[in-house]
Amino acid sequence: MKTMRIAITGGKGGTGKSVISTSLAGYLSKKNSVLLVDADVDCPNDHLILSIERKKLKEVKQMIPKWNFDRCIKCGKCSEACKANAILQVKNKYPIFFREQCNGCGACLLVCPENAITKSSKTVGNIFVGKNQNLSFLSGELMPGELISELIVDSLKKEIEGNYDFILIDTAAGTHCDVIAALDGCDLALAVTEPTPLGEHDLDLILQLTKKLDIPTKIILNRSDIAKKSKIKQIAKNYGVEMISEIPYSKKIQQQYSKGELIKDKNIEKLAEKIEKMNKQ
Repeated sequence: MKTMRIAITGGKGGTGKSVISTSLAGYLSKKNSVLLVDADVDCPNDHLILSIERKKLKEVKQMIPKWNFDRCIKCGKCSEACKANAILQVKNKYPIFFREQCNGCGACLLVCPENAITKSSKTVGNIFVGKNQNLSFLSGELMPGELISELIVDSLKKEIEGNYDFILIDTAAGTHCDVIAALDGCDLALAVTEPTPLGEHDLDLILQLTKKLDIPTKIILNRSDIAKKSKIKQIAKNYGVEMISEIPYSKKIQQQYSKGELIKDKNIEKLAEKIEKMNKQ
């Protein structure tokens, strides 16, 4: 059996993506070696669902510029080059730096004619590890006030080591940069959605993205029975994507979730069995 890297994603938040990720990881870990990666670094919660006590592995640092005002000639070129608007230049004054805005691109260093800018760094997030019986766990978390969440995701993925049968990556909601960073390199994407207008709209967006990234994708329809009419199946047909699982609304799942227990559900168990068969093919 080869290592299968699976992203659990979905354009819309609140569809149950993290519940699917953690419960699928739990079922797969009964017979396989599994690593669950919580790449929703703005709001990581898989460790809460699994009652995992996280241990800090490392800090994630970002490059920021540092000025030597003895060399600075107040030309303003660093401010002109900064597309993040992190540098304010007032005529005949030294540059004013807003570190919270900086994305670490380094353009200011390149354009400074006097080499008055050098590299410094700031801590923007942390990487954590944990364990739940046979399930290995990695998690990233962006520090409050920081903006570049994809930097944490990239650092998180660099910590993936060891031989696993399955690596499950729980992405953030949406289709922005940190989601793209989490999807990159995956063998399969599971798009979790729900039969609501917003669920339909955002499913279409995530399927557009995975198509552009050339990642095979399958759909999981969560809370499948909360609406009598839905366009989800038509969207799946439009993209030629299989709906691999339909999971009805369940009060039992809600109760298990609120208690921090691993979700036990026959539909998710069947989904795990399908994933195992796919990896053996």
